[in-house]
Amino acid sequence: MLAASQRQKLDASNDALFYEAPRLVTHVDERFIEQLTELYRQRLTPNSCIFDMMSSWVSHLPSDMEFARVEGHGMNAEELAKNPRLDHYFVQNLNENQTLPFEDRTFDAVLNTVSVQYLQQPEAVFAEIYRVLKPGGIFIVSFSNRMFYQKAIAAWRDSSDASHIALVKRYFASVKGFSRPEVVANQGPPVNPLLQMMGMASSDPFYAVIAERMEVLVG
Repeated sequence: MLAASQRQKLDASNDALFYEAPRLVTHVDERFIEQLTELYRQRLTPNSCIFDMMSSWVSHLPSDMEFARVEGHGMNAEELAKNPRLDHYFVQNLNENQTLPFEDRTFDAVLNTVSVQYLQQPEAVFAEIYRVLKPGGIFIVSFSNRMFYQKAIAAWRDSSDASHIALVKRYFASVKGFSRPEVVANQGPPVNPLLQMMGMASSDPFYAVIAERMEVLVG
């Protein structure tokens, strides 16, 4: 689906080097996090099994919801070890190995927060997510307009927010069996032009693209 040139990064060095030092910060503002947590409260089921992929030291899950299992994945073990919501975690570079270490139909929901822009083989990763989701399980991909520019793929860094939404929808469409994606978009309140000129722009825009694993009928 993506051309080879669209998968390239400005920084082509091994991702493990870039993520070697822990970054114990949030990469989006509080308003974005509040919207994401509320979305999770609405869409996730208590006592279900969750896979938080490309995670960090915080998962933004509602504090008043308990889950049967929260599996974490990321690129920095120290960050993941500090995440109190994870029952277990592992480190894996999905740009080198897209195969997830799980049985088919393991999870009720898979979450990807402000990280989809770094996937160089998104079609293969989305196919793996489909495989490990239970029938009826959902995949929630959330993002804003921030990124590590040098590590985002060309298809993402060279396009607009609207194009980002369309791109994630194409990732879902590349896997037979996902439902038609639903888009949640909130670009935030109007900004005072004077504040914008001073570099004090609006809060981070919030986008989420959500799809469900459907059963593919054979014959």
